[in-house]
Amino acid sequence: MKKLIYITLISFFWACSPEELISPYPCLSGNCESFFEIDPLVSPGVYQDTNGYFHIEHQGINYFTVQGQLDELHSDYIVNGIPLVETAYDSDYWIWINGITFTVPLYSILGYFTSGNYGNPIPIGNITYTIEDMANNHPPLNIVGYSYNPDSGFESLGTYSKYNYQPRQQIFFDNQMVGDTAKIIIETKYPEDIIVNKELNIIFE
Repeated sequence: MKKLIYITLISFFWACSPEELISPYPCLSGNCESFFEIDPLVSPGVYQDTNGYFHIEHQGINYFTVQGQLDELHSDYIVNGIPLVETAYDSDYWIWINGITFTVPLYSILGYFTSGNYGNPIPIGNITYTIEDMANNHPPLNIVGYSYNPDSGFESLGTYSKYNYQPRQQIFFDNQMVGDTAKIIIETKYPEDIIVNKELNIIFE
């Protein structure tokens, strides 16, 4: 009876050897990496200079796209076909509004009209309105697509793309930004707490 118990315990420890309990490395390549660039289809003519800066010309649309390629995961880190990866975006470029001024036409109830049916009045002048302190009503906007809310805390800042090997993020680019520079910060999180950080330096033209 004692001999039977001894053999059973040996078999149990043999079946649960340390080699079998160690999880495989998350990425199939053996070294988790991430690659990001500016999508040339959205921003024709974009190029990277010898200093590593991406030059983007404003094409009339108010955004450009950052596209990525992440390393594929081992099957142990894929659940129902979904890879357990996450990409977070942030930047050092903020937009805020100090004030807005706009002008509207001024009409008189006894004014003139361009036609006899009174459908198209002729303005007698203009009046200008100014809205100050817009930042109190509209918090600063980061160009990656989020606003800063003091109540949320810095832990929640950024925009995210999850469970995707080919993340894409649209970045705001207004013509008033031409001549400025910006830094896009990208953090990719792989399983087992593996984090890959990338930065894209941008020159707006």
